[in-house]
Amino acid sequence: MSDEFLTAQQVLPFLVFGAIVFGIFWVLSVLSTRNSRAQDRLERISRPASLAEIEDPKLQKAERFKGVMETAKVFSAPLMPQSELEQSELKVKLANAGFRSESASSVYLGIRFAVLILFFFASLAIFLPQYGLTAEGLKKSSMYIVMMSGFGFYLPAVVLWFIRSKRQQEIFLSLPDALDLLVVCVESGLGLDAAMRKVCDEMKDHCKVICEEFSLANFQLQMGRPRREVLHDLGVRTGVDDVRSLAAILIQADRFGSSIAQALRVQSDSMRTRRRQLAEEKAAKCAVQLIFPLVMFIFPGIFVVLVGPAAISIMETMMKK
Repeated sequence: MSDEFLTAQQVLPFLVFGAIVFGIFWVLSVLSTRNSRAQDRLERISRPASLAEIEDPKLQKAERFKGVMETAKVFSAPLMPQSELEQSELKVKLANAGFRSESASSVYLGIRFAVLILFFFASLAIFLPQYGLTAEGLKKSSMYIVMMSGFGFYLPAVVLWFIRSKRQQEIFLSLPDALDLLVVCVESGLGLDAAMRKVCDEMKDHCKVICEEFSLANFQLQMGRPRREVLHDLGVRTGVDDVRSLAAILIQADRFGSSIAQALRVQSDSMRTRRRQLAEEKAAKCAVQLIFPLVMFIFPGIFVVLVGPAAISIMETMMKK
């Protein structure tokens, strides 16, 4: 019996070791954050700040959350991809979900690491007292702890996928209206930049996501970036196939000097045809998809209503005999 049970004296060194490691990691992170804050404070004192820097609320907000960003960078260091390709893929995923800041990757990975630690300690506090410190209990508790920690590690990824899918769906549904208005504006004599501004002004209340992307693209054009790069970034940033095809058509029209209005008209017609085909496809699938709720929910009720009285009459007749 003594081999099957682990005493508190045997488990205590492992708990102490884990607490020491976590405490050392926390102290080092706090010291590094304090040193960076002190260095930034010295840099601000060494140079006179302008009135705009003092009164700008955005700068004050960024300064307020600077410690949170630095802590997120510390937590995200173990999970940060090493290759530039993986880092760029992560940035594209975050941009598709609407997170375009430079520190988005660090914050996201820091959240994943923090949720992993949170679920690990929560499962540790739940399952260890429940199953005890026996060998069999530790085996069961370790299995549940690993499962719960894995769930906590992948939970932010699932949330990011959900946000990304909802945003892309909103862009996909609002793009035809925006494209039709863009065609009308361009055919009436406006340039592409002015047409995009007009679309943002007219549709900013009910199509916020696509108007936000168009506003960012228009701002980049005003800052002097080439139109080809801006349109390419627009397609990559949204992650929607229709926006990519629209950007490719506009790039080709701008390169070869063809009519942008005609290119937009052709793209609008193709998108309208594609959406009609998608609607017809969903209508064709509807009959097959209705089979399962009919068989599982509706057909049993109809069967009881139709066959029930006859079954009761047959049972009464047989009981009389």
